[in-house]
Amino acid sequence: MTLLCPLPACRFVRVVRDGPGALTVLAQARHDHARCPTCRTLSTSVHSRYHRRPTDLPVSGNAVRLQLAVRRFYCRDPACPRHTFAERFPHLLARHAQRTRRLVQAQARTGLALGGQPAARLLAQLAMPTSATTLLRTIRSVPLPAVDRPQVVGVDDWALCKGRTYGTIVVDLERHRPIDLLPDRSAETWAAWLRREPQIQLVARDRSTEYARGTTLGAPEAVQVADRWHLLLNTRQMIERWLARVHPRLKLLPPVGTLIPSTRRTKAYPRAPAEALARAAAVERWEVRYDDVRRRRAAGQSLRQINRETGLARATVRKYAFAERFPRHGWRGPGRSILDPHLDHLHTRHREGCENAMQLWRELRRLGFPGTAKQVRRWLSERRTRPAKTTIRRLQVPSVGAPTAPTSSPPLPSPKQLSWHLLREPEDLDADAAAAVVRVLQDDEAARVVDLGRRFCRIVRRGCGGAQAEPGIIPAFDAWLADAQVCGVRVVERFAVSLDQDGAAVRAGLRLPWSSGQDEGQVNRLKLLKRSMYGRAKLDLLRRRFLLEA
Repeated sequence: MTLLCPLPACRFVRVVRDGPGALTVLAQARHDHARCPTCRTLSTSVHSRYHRRPTDLPVSGNAVRLQLAVRRFYCRDPACPRHTFAERFPHLLARHAQRTRRLVQAQARTGLALGGQPAARLLAQLAMPTSATTLLRTIRSVPLPAVDRPQVVGVDDWALCKGRTYGTIVVDLERHRPIDLLPDRSAETWAAWLRREPQIQLVARDRSTEYARGTTLGAPEAVQVADRWHLLLNTRQMIERWLARVHPRLKLLPPVGTLIPSTRRTKAYPRAPAEALARAAAVERWEVRYDDVRRRRAAGQSLRQINRETGLARATVRKYAFAERFPRHGWRGPGRSILDPHLDHLHTRHREGCENAMQLWRELRRLGFPGTAKQVRRWLSERRTRPAKTTIRRLQVPSVGAPTAPTSSPPLPSPKQLSWHLLREPEDLDADAAAAVVRVLQDDEAARVVDLGRRFCRIVRRGCGGAQAEPGIIPAFDAWLADAQVCGVRVVERFAVSLDQDGAAVRAGLRLPWSSGQDEGQVNRLKLLKRSMYGRAKLDLLRRRFLLEA
């Protein structure tokens, strides 16, 4: 038993089985003396005895409880304020503890990995039962490991409650590990943290003005590096904001090239009248909100004030405030359907004059179609040249001739999707995306905006990847900045002004290899941990679990 379960400074007396799956180990101190904890005087005079019954690590699947005989000694030093003292076992038990140190460590490691309730359920099966509350208290008592003082850090925000409460994550970019979680993302909190770390030499961040101001206040000598991925993201967002304003105008542009008839679907199948009415009612409600935002904006209210008073998301308020017309959803393309592989057969039979849905469905069944006749009826309903025999007479409408075949040029994509296409190189686009881009570039203003956007993306990509930047990248950025500030498009000019104000960090991001990409990876890990705790963990517990697991 001593070999299986050694007890520091103790010797076994015997082992007693208390029942199925439970053992009691009787033990006592190995030495016949003890040292007074106050005056450190040795004593061999025993005053009395009592027993402690802490739980210990299990043995062979059996829960173990110690019955430790503890002696109380007289202290013979007259100057000592203690008259008696109990012998202690510091390597086995903490003072007043009901669990051995090694059991506490095992339960703490399990709690760090799984959390309170999951770990409690698992430990009960491993013969180390404890409550979830005790586990959380144990995790909070585990000391944080000592780390080296960082010199190069990355900073980013993370959502404790998305849309409401945000914090700050700090990562050591040289050692690839998180350092701290801060309770908010304000400049004052970030500056206070930097003042406690005066050795910081470089800070990689996104283009948040709060982090820029906090770094300037807390570490004015540190080099600030703007993350390149965020520069590309901000460019796409700038293009999307511009498209939200001009999208109604761009939709009026004619398609370029010859339109080739095609059997490929360009829209979803028709829906039931009730669904169409519900969608129209929803659009009407959003139009009322759009008019309200435009009226408040014309009255001089700020975007933040409109956001607070209307309850709309900040992005929605910004989109409505600057849109000349109500921004309807753009074309998103139809989803996949089990009818798609058989469209060629349906179009062929329809051109031959067959408008019997059941006949078409029976033919498709022989070709392997697994669906029902309802899907064939929905497809045929938009292509009938005459009402079906089963149509109620009062619902029949005069025939207007066969519809024209759909063309290969789809409607213009939504601003968000179109912004992705406009910033990609032409050789990287598929046929539909390339056609949409060529159609948009007929507009002179669009041509200027797209040219500036692509130029800036090329400059940013040239600055990625190496420890030494490509020669001429800074002059190229300066030339782009000068052109963008006088391009005549307000959205692009404001974007260029914001880059110029943050010019030192942007140029450092183009020159230096550092970025805040590690922050994004650590935020993903933090999200996984937060969601495993059902989003209910307090910041101190989440911070301790996150840093200890790293």
